[in-house]
Amino acid sequence: MIDRREQILAHVVLGVFALVALAPIVKIVLTALSEGGSFATAWSDGHFASYLRSSTIVAAAVVAIATVLSILAGYAFGMMRFRGEQILFYVLLLGLMVPLEATIVPLYYDLRDLGLTDTYWALILPQAGVSVAFGTFWMRAFFRSVPRSLVEAARLDGSSSWSTLRRVVLPLARPAVLTMVVLVFMWTWNEFLLALVMVSDEDLRTAPLGLAFFQGRNTSDEALLAAGALIVAAPVVLVYLFLQRHFIRGMLSGAVKA
Repeated sequence: MIDRREQILAHVVLGVFALVALAPIVKIVLTALSEGGSFATAWSDGHFASYLRSSTIVAAAVVAIATVLSILAGYAFGMMRFRGEQILFYVLLLGLMVPLEATIVPLYYDLRDLGLTDTYWALILPQAGVSVAFGTFWMRAFFRSVPRSLVEAARLDGSSSWSTLRRVVLPLARPAVLTMVVLVFMWTWNEFLLALVMVSDEDLRTAPLGLAFFQGRNTSDEALLAAGALIVAAPVVLVYLFLQRHFIRGMLSGAVKA
């Protein structure tokens, strides 16, 4: 049992780290509010409506593709046994081991030859591939922690593999799935290099890339820069706040159990 002294010390330490983490955020918010109308000016001058639309399209597509494929692949690797299972899983994990930055140049030429540069697909497909590698690893770990007795009972009742996944296993996986959705959304929304290399059309720029161009035009106006940064960060913060209970539950429920 933890005594009261240790609890107080733990709260003090956590409080200090919370203040350290929140101090830059508070400073940015106060800077943005220091000049009236900075948000409206940043929104109109920075064309953030177009940038946020592009980021929303890309993030929604990546999350949808990655979630569906990760659940199916994670279920197969976690609960089924088939020839070449381990080899295929390790090949899939190469998507986690090889950073996107190491493949960005050949990836650009491949997508250019396919006529996909300066399209949303140039942003969606690579990010979806990386996200599926992570999502499969994440969901496989969860599915391996599901009691085998539940699956065996469903099979005895005549359920197919698809029916077992949909009716028995997937409802239990809701916290893990939502945690994966939040992480994939955050990573996709914040991706900068891929958009910088793959698109030159301003209408296709994502929010982080648009923010970089906006900062280049307003290097001396701190209030405008802070307002633009908050506009770009707002969707990620809102998604996290909306799903934080499920996110924390997924992180603590043993979803990453090997």
